[in-house]
Amino acid sequence: MRVLRGIRRYRVMVLAIVVLAVVLLLHVSGMPAVGRGVATVFVGLFVVWTLVGMVRDVLRGHVGLDVLAVVAMVATLAVGEYIASLIIVLMLSGGEALEDVAGRRAKRELTALLDRTPRVAHVIVHPRSADADEIQDADVDDVVVGDVLLVRPSEIVPVDGTLLSETGSFDESSITGESLPVTRRAGEEVLSGAANGTVAVRIRVVRRSADSQYQQIVALVRGAAESRAPVVRLADRFAVPFTAVSLVLAGTAWAISGEPGRSPRSSSSPPRVRS
Repeated sequence: MRVLRGIRRYRVMVLAIVVLAVVLLLHVSGMPAVGRGVATVFVGLFVVWTLVGMVRDVLRGHVGLDVLAVVAMVATLAVGEYIASLIIVLMLSGGEALEDVAGRRAKRELTALLDRTPRVAHVIVHPRSADADEIQDADVDDVVVGDVLLVRPSEIVPVDGTLLSETGSFDESSITGESLPVTRRAGEEVLSGAANGTVAVRIRVVRRSADSQYQQIVALVRGAAESRAPVVRLADRFAVPFTAVSLVLAGTAWAISGEPGRSPRSSSSPPRVRS
């Protein structure tokens, strides 16, 4: 079932692999003309599909590396390098598949962080009394600096605070990556997002929820998931100039060699030497 979902989600890449295998099989079987036809039809359809997506992106004000990919596919078909055109299709669809996998993984991690975010804080009504156990549940966003909170065993610390209890053990693996519990003493800072140990503790709030450590981590992860990587932005920025330079270089090589594609002379047969 998982494999079928992957094939359905990345069907273009899977289809490109199948078509490439079929074309190579036809080529070695002595039917290169049939393989050329199959490759031309498949790549042509892929080029049309990519052009439709490019037009949509241009209307949104975005021009990417698809320009160079389309030019490369059309050029390889024009000079008869149909296997190279299929490899370009596989590279492009494979790159999109990898980008989708990375995006889904980032979304899962962000969802896990959001699900773990505390939403309720136990505010101690009479914090001056050491024996007072009357608490009032409040939304984490309503907690203010100076409030005294009760963190029960195994609960997540809702906001950054200073430990009022004598000692406390906290699991900070989700924040720092430290696998072992960390012992904090009275007066030391306890970070939001840490999991309390087996004993209930009291903390005094030093930062509101929006300014606490865990919320800052969530904001960074959310921003990273919604933004494009710097290298991707750089590549998209120079996509059109790079395509123009590539066309100039290809045209110059064509003019000098007189051949639009690779030399038809086989490299495996050495030139004859006349006596």
